[in-house]
Amino acid sequence: MQHLIEKANTLMEALPYIRRFSGKTVVVKYGGHAMSDERLKESFALDVILLKSLGINIVVVHGGGPQINETLKRYGIVSEFVRGMRVTDAATMGVVEMVLTGQVNKEVVGYLNQHGGRAVGLSGKDGNLLLCEKLLQPVKREDGTVEQIDIGFVGNVVKVNQELIQTLEHGKFIPVIAPVGVGEKGESYNVNADLVAGRVAGALRAEKLILLTDVEGVKDQEGNLLSSISLGQVPGLIEGGVITGGMIPKVDCCVDAVNEGVKKAHIVDGRVQHALLLEIFTDTGVGTEIRG
Repeated sequence: MQHLIEKANTLMEALPYIRRFSGKTVVVKYGGHAMSDERLKESFALDVILLKSLGINIVVVHGGGPQINETLKRYGIVSEFVRGMRVTDAATMGVVEMVLTGQVNKEVVGYLNQHGGRAVGLSGKDGNLLLCEKLLQPVKREDGTVEQIDIGFVGNVVKVNQELIQTLEHGKFIPVIAPVGVGEKGESYNVNADLVAGRVAGALRAEKLILLTDVEGVKDQEGNLLSSISLGQVPGLIEGGVITGGMIPKVDCCVDAVNEGVKKAHIVDGRVQHALLLEIFTDTGVGTEIRG
């Protein structure tokens, strides 16, 4: 009997959050270990479907770096990176688009639908969903000056066609977006999935942006998880060496999203089963919250 009571208490804890988020939009960046582990893939699919069934509009943006690396290797194409961004020439862009839109996107959509969802796959080229311009990567030279490096078909999202996403939401579909954008001349762009998720969340004025990662969240210098960070704290944490390396662009993405109208952004450990439910439906949440 006690375990049944505990289940009932869990449902009661979730009730205020169900009421608060019903009808609202949550954008989820899906990537890392959660995309490769079968147990976590199923957990993610079930979380998304449950949230959608409760009236919460879920928008999924997925990555695909490991799959791209594997396919490039088969084609004998060697990747070069500048400050963590893949240099993307025409041949590389062809592979990136093929893998993200033709393989990974269809796998995510298929997995969600297999478990009872109504997912629809999109790339940024569908309906001009993600209009982009070329992203120049700033690199500091030895003399201290900063040079803007052209790294090929790598894009920065300048406009999101939120009407397309909202149409799917109103039809009770789950949009699943591959991070491939389109330029003004119809050219394809490789776009960082975190960046896409942040821009989509901002355009939709989402209630939450959730980045699923392979770390617990932002930790202080003693290794303790920081459960909540305000926008005003971020510059000092970066300057002080608390936020470093690959966590900097993720935090920057969250900061931009909050500045664009997203209520809260979260960096969450996607290696934890049902991480989405734990973040949305519990008092404590998981990972690191970034707020205005």
